[in-house]
Amino acid sequence: MNTEITRAPRRSPPLSFYNDTVLDHYENPRNVGALEGANAVGKAENSACGDVLHLYLRIEDGTAVDASFKTFGCAAAIAAGSMLTEMVRGSTLEKIAAIRKQDVVDALGGLPPLKAHCSVLAEDAIEAALLDYRGHGEDSE
Repeated sequence: MNTEITRAPRRSPPLSFYNDTVLDHYENPRNVGALEGANAVGKAENSACGDVLHLYLRIEDGTAVDASFKTFGCAAAIAAGSMLTEMVRGSTLEKIAAIRKQDVVDALGGLPPLKAHCSVLAEDAIEAALLDYRGHGEDSE
């Protein structure tokens, strides 16, 4: 098991409720771990369920040239973090800022209604990372 991802104790729904895309990103998460050279870092937490998502971006010339994540959470939270990194890599800051929770849900092919809140972590992590970048990252390019 990857040490950068901590799977929360299984609550509900069981894995059989997830589609193949979600299961693939859960079982084989992409871009996992702290990103060396990141100049934008965002953290999002859900106090109700305890899930946490850290998003790391390396931005050059207004484009995210690399992205990674670390998370503590359920299958949906892990899948959302993984998909989010795929969505932002190679994207401009404007495109990244326009990503909403429903975009992540759609990219995953849907989430069970009880797990849709996991996509909120992705949107919140983007907002936090862009605030971090604007606070210091643009000066370090």
